[in-house]
Amino acid sequence: MWYTNACMFNEETPSSGLPLDTDPDRRDRDDDDSPREECGVFGVFAPGEDVARLTYFGLFSLQHRGQESAGIMVSDGERIKWYKEMGLVTQVFDERTLSQLHGHIAIGHTRYSTTGSSILRNAQPLHCAWGDGTIAVAHNGNLINTEELRAEMEAQGVPFGTTNDSEVIARMVATQQDKSLEDAVAHTMTRLRGAYSVALLTEDALIGIRDPYGVRPLCLGLLDNKHYVLASETCALETIGAVYIREVEPGEMIIIDKNGMRERQAVPREKHATCLFEFIYFARPDSSMYGRGLHDCRRRMGQELSREHPVPGAHMVMPIPDAATPAAIGFAEASGIPYGEGVVKNRYIQRTFIQPDQRMREAGVRMKLMPIKEALAGKRVVMVDDSIVRGTTTGQVVKRLFDAGAAEVHVRITAPPVQYPCFYGIDMANQDDLVAANHTVEQIREMIGATSLGYLSLGGVCKAIGIHKDKFCRACFDGKYPIEIPPHVRVSKFALEMPVNAK
Repeated sequence: MWYTNACMFNEETPSSGLPLDTDPDRRDRDDDDSPREECGVFGVFAPGEDVARLTYFGLFSLQHRGQESAGIMVSDGERIKWYKEMGLVTQVFDERTLSQLHGHIAIGHTRYSTTGSSILRNAQPLHCAWGDGTIAVAHNGNLINTEELRAEMEAQGVPFGTTNDSEVIARMVATQQDKSLEDAVAHTMTRLRGAYSVALLTEDALIGIRDPYGVRPLCLGLLDNKHYVLASETCALETIGAVYIREVEPGEMIIIDKNGMRERQAVPREKHATCLFEFIYFARPDSSMYGRGLHDCRRRMGQELSREHPVPGAHMVMPIPDAATPAAIGFAEASGIPYGEGVVKNRYIQRTFIQPDQRMREAGVRMKLMPIKEALAGKRVVMVDDSIVRGTTTGQVVKRLFDAGAAEVHVRITAPPVQYPCFYGIDMANQDDLVAANHTVEQIREMIGATSLGYLSLGGVCKAIGIHKDKFCRACFDGKYPIEIPPHVRVSKFALEMPVNAK
């Protein structure tokens, strides 16, 4: 859907033909056992360059972080134009749309919803009026004081047109009309609680901010030794030929305009608490964080897993592709058990908005992973995966390996048991859905039908990365939340869509 400056949040209506489904029980179902996160953020300030196309390639590199919607917003210094729709980056944009996005500043976003329904009005970037111009945000993370801030602004007559927390950030900046843009953003950061890595755009500036704990990643790069780029992961920088400079520090603001780039510690840094799941699963293996290459970190996780939970006499170590492949390689290296492929992943399956029945969901798992019978027949197999959250898909995969002829299936997981909900941008906020919160390891083994089950310890994960656990948010594993969670915070990502009498 095309937009120009004249159209604001509260005027947007979906054009994709998707229903405005308001039943939380029917939205965003996915039987994949892995945790679901979050969003990909990209920004570039590059006069003379095709910034829309650069942003497209950046978002394509970040597609793994969100597959529900995609959007790009571009400024030419006077006007802002943007396009966003539901679907994958390659489904949303084509030559026609990109050719009409002219300018020298751009931000882009690819979304997995953690607050608010997966509908077009919640797609990002989101924007609102800022003085005589516009301010827009592309946000990765989740605020825990969204309802409080939104209620405060609504009481002041501020209109809202979406049901996600990202609009709260934009609106709060926009209410600070008596301040400069930088001061308005800095003041807003003092009010926000939770996880946020954000690219902000106005007609003449690009700003990047990161929460005081650095829960969600954001990095800074340089293109052609003169243009600055912001991205959720380093893989997006490399895709467009930009050189990695450094990570945006917790609580820091990066301002990029015609005068160049400058830094400001907008709010005091609390501590480094980057999400540990970024290292285990979320980020692409060709990205780096904390100065560590994630492929090597995951390979060492596999080595530690082999030491903690050996499988004597096994014939083959196989990954559940693709995230667990480096760990399976490491497990094979440390154990001496041959590495092999036991399943083939269909990489052409795309996320669907069709809500299937249980039979169709099971068929979806069968289409996604196909066992290789010749490789499995009669074999004692070590199946390496990155996580078990709900336990649904893992059990189906184990059964399919046995049906294909495997004699034994030993499941090894490169993450500790996920026992606590996440409030910072991962869609696993209901503790009742977390199988490890309510079952022992032996009970989970019986549920998934595995011959044996072993999880890598928290200490093993951190040893593999080479960084102390205090540098990470690992609350989903040990319940120690770096940002205090108020007791009234509800776990539903549809909290802003609930009737008042249901809150």
